[in-house]
Amino acid sequence: MSKVRLAIVRQKYRPDGGAERFISRALEALDDDSLDLNIITRSWQGEPKPEWHLHICNPKKWGRISRERGFALAARECWQREEFDIVQSHERIAGCDIFRAGDGVHRVWLEQRARIVSPAQKLLTSLSPYHRYVMAAEEEMFRSPALKKIICNSLMVKNDIMRCFQVPEEKFAVIYNAIDAQRFQPATQAERQASRAALQLPAEAKVFIYVGSGFERKGLKASISALAATEAHLLVVGQDKQQARYLSQARALGCEQRVHFVGVQHNVIPYYHAADALMLPTLYDPFPNVILEAMACGLPVITSDTCGGAEFIVNGEQGYVCDALDVPALTAAAQAVPLRSVDARMGDAARERVLPCSPQRLAGQLHALYQQVLRQA
Repeated sequence: MSKVRLAIVRQKYRPDGGAERFISRALEALDDDSLDLNIITRSWQGEPKPEWHLHICNPKKWGRISRERGFALAARECWQREEFDIVQSHERIAGCDIFRAGDGVHRVWLEQRARIVSPAQKLLTSLSPYHRYVMAAEEEMFRSPALKKIICNSLMVKNDIMRCFQVPEEKFAVIYNAIDAQRFQPATQAERQASRAALQLPAEAKVFIYVGSGFERKGLKASISALAATEAHLLVVGQDKQQARYLSQARALGCEQRVHFVGVQHNVIPYYHAADALMLPTLYDPFPNVILEAMACGLPVITSDTCGGAEFIVNGEQGYVCDALDVPALTAAAQAVPLRSVDARMGDAARERVLPCSPQRLAGQLHALYQQVLRQA
């Protein structure tokens, strides 16, 4: 039986990115004798396995639009030339067989962002050639007759696509990201104490962790405002060019001693182990991996109803869900979350909820999807 030649398209492969972690877990899980794995990319960081075939498409670029358009044209030329059996794109490129909507819907993100930017910024966004290009590329791809399946990592994104583009329901596959629940485990009492000592956090304080770069989108401002009204500490893992602005905010609210910026961390587990809960009131996020990681580590999650991860949370059971900008509701949720050392039931329920999201399940779902697509060919 001949191998199925699968091409995965991702413009820039960074090992620490959410989409890339989905790809690498999928590739590892799918790495069997039935598939011939190909990656179409502009640049690959890290070591691909020798049996993965890299196709580098790196045309010249002069700006954001030429970068997107140039890669789209080069990638499409590559897959047409190579005549792969299945093309799975993680970029908005018309003509692919499968699109994974890991970034959600651009139009919906701009709708949410409009809630926090100035009227002048709103106007600039509406006139931006780049945003217009992305929305046009998205529309062309969703309306392309070549598109057979759309992978969504949350029901929220599926509903957004159906609302914006009237795509029929049978084209969707909701496949949640995988989590390695052996690696991400709740802290023992000793691990919790060691992590707190290393980070110079009080042993008995309530500690929230926020994980993510791109502070504006992921709700750091609302997180700081919410926690200013409590006695809790906030560990901020990630980076942003505007970090000074958030430091100033914490200073103005009198909580700068309780907000700890630790930068990007390659191993976030000790930081989860120091925390009692994850705070992520993101303006728009299809389903961030950090929610799965935190829940696997036994942390309740406070997030927003514009985050796909909210689908895993029942208020008061695995955490709390509220509007991304509702600071009083975020504060109330922060006060309601117990210290893990006192009451671990909410965190244990969070871990229980994500245990089915195994790499094996992800591989099985992708295999089944590929078989469906091959039958449609």
